[in-house]
Amino acid sequence: EVAMACKDLRSLAGCAAALSLGFTTAASADQTVKIGMILSLSGPTASLGENILHGAQLYFDTHKSELPKGVNVELLQRDDGGPNPGNARRLAQELIVRDHVQMIGGLVFTPNAAAIAPLATQSKTPLVRMNASTSNLTRLSPYIVRVSYKKWQTAYTIGEWAGKHGFKKAYVAVSDYAPGIDSEKAFIAAFAKDGRQIVGTVHMPQITPDYVPYMQQIKNAKPDSMFMFTNAGRITTAAVKGYSDAGLKAAGITLLGPGDITSDEELPNMGDAVLGTVTAGIYSAHSSLPQNVQFVKLWKSKYGADSTPSFMAVCGWDGMAAIFAAIKEGKYTGDAAMDALKHWKNPDSPRGPIAIDQATRDIVQQVYIDKVEKVNGHLANVTIETIPNVKDQWKLVNPL
Repeated sequence: EVAMACKDLRSLAGCAAALSLGFTTAASADQTVKIGMILSLSGPTASLGENILHGAQLYFDTHKSELPKGVNVELLQRDDGGPNPGNARRLAQELIVRDHVQMIGGLVFTPNAAAIAPLATQSKTPLVRMNASTSNLTRLSPYIVRVSYKKWQTAYTIGEWAGKHGFKKAYVAVSDYAPGIDSEKAFIAAFAKDGRQIVGTVHMPQITPDYVPYMQQIKNAKPDSMFMFTNAGRITTAAVKGYSDAGLKAAGITLLGPGDITSDEELPNMGDAVLGTVTAGIYSAHSSLPQNVQFVKLWKSKYGADSTPSFMAVCGWDGMAAIFAAIKEGKYTGDAAMDALKHWKNPDSPRGPIAIDQATRDIVQQVYIDKVEKVNGHLANVTIETIPNVKDQWKLVNPL
């Protein structure tokens, strides 16, 4: 009867409840815990999902010996193909109903994460979000916890920093989807006060081969800075090159943004066009924190001496660390898992101390003001200021 019910995806809540009878709350001998990983692993944004997956796999391989005796963890990897809410929802349904996963991790894009939220609520399946950074996502289901970051954490912070460091006129250019709009609102909320001006805004296609026309429009407005958000990876490399090719860098217009736009692994592809860019980010591979030095060493040992972990790789690492912590407590299903995840903290993450805010299920962490410089002949994000214990400012100004 349970099997027949599972064939009807409309019976998801009842099916998941019936299936849960076959599992115990605490980890027991010879128990296999299944974790679904939904990531964008193909198409122009494949590098984003790959970095999260590599970080999660690295933590898994490094720490699997710490699991309770007789408890095994199985990762079920799925590719949503990029921004595709329908596909992401279908994959989540299959993982929950057919594969009987106890938790789902990953999720690169906001629309995909939002599409899965109702399924998490119906089936009481915790979602450990390792990217998907729009602020309101954790309010879509009580079974969501975010271990990555929020756009308001970084975009608001760089807006505050720019205002304190002499910038007066900014132009805002963002990708035209939820995280871009979120970033735009956050930067403006922090920057546009005390006589400072937003001289223009533009919403750019999420994926476009040519950013120069947009950059020329910005140059003509003569700002002293441009705040930009585009997806990390090759997309941002094209945007940064457009910024340089259109003459904004030569005109002295400083490029500002969240850490997405100077992701460590992509800096070599950007070239000198990115020098001088200032961002607010959650991680730099150049960090001298002892735990990061060890993390980078492990990364290079597994993925190659010339490879560099990005901030998404660290989110994958930390996401798997949170999942392992819940499993080691014997809490890996439904409300018990969420209780463990809501109380999770890690003082020794490669990015510095992090903790989950129990009230919002969002991460609290340090935000680093980084400037792209050359270090020993290589481009690097060099931290010039550290802001501790940063929460999601959007939730602070939009309480329930």
